[in-house]
Amino acid sequence: MKTNNFLILITLTIVFQSHAQHLNQEITNEGETPFLLGKIDKQGLEGDHYKSWFTTNYENYQPNSEQVPAITSELKNYTITLFLGTWCGDSQREVPKFYKVLDACEFPMEQLTVVAVSRQANMYKQSPQHEEKGLNIHRVPTIIFYKNGKEVNRIVEHPIGTFEDDILNIITVNNYKSNYQIVTAVDQILKKKGIKGLKQKSKKLIKTFEGNVSSMFELNTYGKILYTTNSIDEAIAVFKLNTKLFPNEPRVFMSLANTLGVFGNKMEAIKVLEEAIKLHPDHKDLKENLELVKSN
Repeated sequence: MKTNNFLILITLTIVFQSHAQHLNQEITNEGETPFLLGKIDKQGLEGDHYKSWFTTNYENYQPNSEQVPAITSELKNYTITLFLGTWCGDSQREVPKFYKVLDACEFPMEQLTVVAVSRQANMYKQSPQHEEKGLNIHRVPTIIFYKNGKEVNRIVEHPIGTFEDDILNIITVNNYKSNYQIVTAVDQILKKKGIKGLKQKSKKLIKTFEGNVSSMFELNTYGKILYTTNSIDEAIAVFKLNTKLFPNEPRVFMSLANTLGVFGNKMEAIKVLEEAIKLHPDHKDLKENLELVKSN
């Protein structure tokens, strides 16, 4: 029995050490600002390279003393997953506030999972264990609220009101709509109906969202995420939709054409740029982009 207990203790120690080694992993590349990657906790955010913004923004934020009691009891019935980038200005501003609210509500930290994603081009907004896979993480921070194992709602990039306002809505009436609703709609269509479904619903999407999307970057960033996760056809479909929503933005055509060109659709890429030049005849970058595509 002593031998068995000893072996069990060693096994548990190895498992614990292995887990600890992967928590708060820091990436330090020469000439670049260090960043955290993978699963992290508050201790990691209080580390030397991050405490200047984390501690300052945490201490400066004062949660609403009237709303905190209304949130505290019910919020403990939820689990939360937070995706952030320690290199991201929005994460640096918003994540400390969110932690301050959780602390004020005495939220059990064992019910919080925090994942830091990469800023590097080949792993953009991804983590080593890919906890983000299938979750439509296109902006950080993204805070997902789960109850009984199912997603209830999420806060994307920043709260619509305050964190207290948004959380109270999510855990009560839950008619909350986060930022970037067009991305949510497109992502759901792609998951349920695929590219064919997106093409069928393009006119309806344009009618619904035209004039209600803040900028071309809402879908452009989402398309970039699809591209970097090898969902190339889906990325192209999203970039095409973006050209219909923002025909007055030359960059949407370049994003589409460059993606087509990289993946062997040179003639289609040329056609996209030529049509864009008809809309924007004096745009220098479009013309240069066309010559570049033609020469490759």
